[in-house]
Amino acid sequence: MVNKFKRVLIGRPMKSGEIEGEKLTKLKALAVLSSDALSSVAYGTEQILIVLMAAGFAAVWYSIPISIAVLGLLFILILSYRQTIFAYPSGGGAYIVAKKNLGVPVGLLAGGSLLVDYILTVAVSSSAGTDAITSAFPSLHDHRVLIAMVMILFLTIMNLRGVTESASVLAIPVYLFVISIFVLIISGVIKYAFGGIHAAAPALGTTVSNVSLFLLLKAFSSGCSALTGVEAVSNAIPNFKQPSEKNAARTLIMMGTILGAMFIGISLLAYWYGIAPNPKETVVSQIANATFGRGVIYYIIQGITALILFLAANTAYSAFPLLAFMLAKDKFMPRMFMVRGDRLGFSNGIINLGVLSALLVIVFQGNTENLIPLYALGVFIPFTLSQLGMMIRWTKLRPSGWKIKFIINTIGMVTTLTIALIFVFTKFTHIWMVFIFLPIVIYIFYQTERHYRNTAEQLRIDVLRDKPVIKGNTIVIPIAGITQVVKQSIGYAKSVTDNVVAVYVGFNDEEIERMEKKWAEWNPGVRLIVLRSSYRSVTRPLMKFINTVEWKTSATDHITVLIPQFITKHWWQHILHNQTSLLLRAYLFNQKNVVISTFPFHLNK
Repeated sequence: MVNKFKRVLIGRPMKSGEIEGEKLTKLKALAVLSSDALSSVAYGTEQILIVLMAAGFAAVWYSIPISIAVLGLLFILILSYRQTIFAYPSGGGAYIVAKKNLGVPVGLLAGGSLLVDYILTVAVSSSAGTDAITSAFPSLHDHRVLIAMVMILFLTIMNLRGVTESASVLAIPVYLFVISIFVLIISGVIKYAFGGIHAAAPALGTTVSNVSLFLLLKAFSSGCSALTGVEAVSNAIPNFKQPSEKNAARTLIMMGTILGAMFIGISLLAYWYGIAPNPKETVVSQIANATFGRGVIYYIIQGITALILFLAANTAYSAFPLLAFMLAKDKFMPRMFMVRGDRLGFSNGIINLGVLSALLVIVFQGNTENLIPLYALGVFIPFTLSQLGMMIRWTKLRPSGWKIKFIINTIGMVTTLTIALIFVFTKFTHIWMVFIFLPIVIYIFYQTERHYRNTAEQLRIDVLRDKPVIKGNTIVIPIAGITQVVKQSIGYAKSVTDNVVAVYVGFNDEEIERMEKKWAEWNPGVRLIVLRSSYRSVTRPLMKFINTVEWKTSATDHITVLIPQFITKHWWQHILHNQTSLLLRAYLFNQKNVVISTFPFHLNK
């Protein structure tokens, strides 16, 4: 039943040889890997306006020069990550660049920041998508956490079905969003040009007395939240069809061009229309309302915007499992993240991402504004480290034209470092937990790697010198009575060795005497050891006896505890049996020189 449900949910298992068919074309990759960056136009301008409103409505004209500055940074990042794609075509982005050029600790800082950022991407995207829905349907505002959770579940299942299948489904709403935003921008510009808008927007250059450099820098850093997701293409190069690096570079340029045009278009319309941020209605909703009214087109734009904000999380579902795979390959994360699932995706990474992001939505109650500063800082740390790593690479290798490349990365590094510092100084109350969480993540990386290294040292053998040691075998069979499963367990044990003992734990003299008499009558050819338990515990006297056997015979024999166990026909019947055997196994796992074995007896009713 469970297997059938799994097949319906995620599809048939795929052969390993089918993995090439799971690679992405440029158009599908643009939809899957750019959905995060493209969707950020729905809230990037809004984040700038929220900060500027602290100085009054007259300050909103600053959103235009700030948006232009954000565009400049986008241009630098696109050039920088294009260089990264060709320098490190195996993927991994900032983690690989930082590890190779700045050392393992810095690489782990970049990798940890990206992992956290991808978790935040899913949480922010689902929360922002919920905001778009509640803007159109205010009555749903109290159910925003539940709506976000449902969409996270949907995306998790879609990605478990495989990269190609999820890309085919999710490409449609992504391109519909791009078309709808350009329709909105073009229609809005035409309406403004022909005097259809009579907003009292402050003129460019209007003097605002209480605007400070600190406020402008804070607004700029908030607007840079529109750049999150730019790095995803460089992380996921292995997902592209061959030639993977060329296809990835072209996808990156397409993404940057579309993102830049949409972002500046929304910023201009917000200024021309005199839009002020509203906690119950997004900026895009206000622009669409002013342009088309609350008619069919408005609801189409809002619906598609909500959908793309949800689907923006799909970028993280593509990049997080690959990054987790690379960290696991370097032994900094559990090996389960290296395992491909039935549909050839890294299923454990996908599931863990879904669970962690859902927990984050619950903790923050779906409040996007509180999540975005964490989200943006999480991506600007690896941005900075990636640029610095590339600078060092160019100075070491000095290939043809390296000076131009070095300058591009230097400008990128200085800019992204500045933005990261602005976040730290202007929004410390929102992002302070990053400085606690990231060191914990890096500590876990090191502890994981240390464990794997210690395990490898203990398991390693010298094939020329280390040979198997042949010992005898003493089998101990704990029994609760004389039954079919005990009979078959003894038969199996005697086929392995003659050193077999059955152990029975009794609670009173009458019970013990009855068992000894019945055993003597049955006479299975195995010695019965009877233990008295004054405190009605089965495991304690058994463990004491097993320890005694181990102490006496471990030098010459392996000690095997063979536990008879019922296997019930129906899953719910399992809770009616085997509780003592489960407890005994839990205790025995801590015994160094004891082999634990189970003899199953299948019930047919």
